[in-house]
Amino acid sequence: MKIAVLSGKGGTGKTLVAVNLAAVSLSSVYVDCDVEEPNGHLFFKPQNVIEETVTVKIPYVLPNLCDGSRKCVEFCRFHALAYVNNKLIVFEDICHSCGGCALVCPHHAIKERDKAIGVISKGQSRNVEVLSGFLNPGEVSGMPIIKGLLENTKQINKTIIVDCPPGSACAVMESIKDADYCLLVAEPTIFGTHNLAMVHELVNVFQKPFAVILNKCGTGENPAKTYCLEHNILIISEIPYDNGIADISSNGRILVRENSKYQKLFETLLANMLERSKT
Repeated sequence: MKIAVLSGKGGTGKTLVAVNLAAVSLSSVYVDCDVEEPNGHLFFKPQNVIEETVTVKIPYVLPNLCDGSRKCVEFCRFHALAYVNNKLIVFEDICHSCGGCALVCPHHAIKERDKAIGVISKGQSRNVEVLSGFLNPGEVSGMPIIKGLLENTKQINKTIIVDCPPGSACAVMESIKDADYCLLVAEPTIFGTHNLAMVHELVNVFQKPFAVILNKCGTGENPAKTYCLEHNILIISEIPYDNGIADISSNGRILVRENSKYQKLFETLLANMLERSKT
């Protein structure tokens, strides 16, 4: 089963939930698709790490073959090519590596080379296989890394926990498209509720079964809970605002490996989702 853990904004506790769900499973794979700011590995501290470089194709020009037809410039919808002063210029930072410019060039003046944009890291932390993606600073898109991470989970017969990027953009869509179940993590603030509504809409578009887990719950008003009740959304669990959770997490430790109370909470949460995915 593949469970995607997502939230409309950063700081809700998405990684906290994803890490502990993976750790409480008897055998699981944790996949950190938040490739711009991955931090699940800081908790798991995986051993025997192997890294794999992720590359994309970037065009380059053979000037002696280019006749200035501008076919490539006209083709590129991302404006990654320009013909200036009798010279074709490639803007690598906005190239989407589609390969179209090389195909439409009538004189084969455009070739492609590999450009490294980041790495995929694989390691082991007790019962959890840890996969993390790291996007190089300055790179525009981490989509190839996310696709590579998820490709590594195919044919794996374990519980797979996908720690999605925050928000509801393309990277999140890629992260949830093959998920069997989605868990939306929300915090009890007006801003958090607004962003919960964003990912609620997203999982509905993808027609994914889902539930909400409310984090940092206190005794005051909880607009996220109100939103769920108004929209008939299942609240599968509520995590209290707890200094003990903050202390353990801020020291880079995993709740379910430190405290039996939290172990029971996440065991129940995982069992509920596994059961609901069958219905």
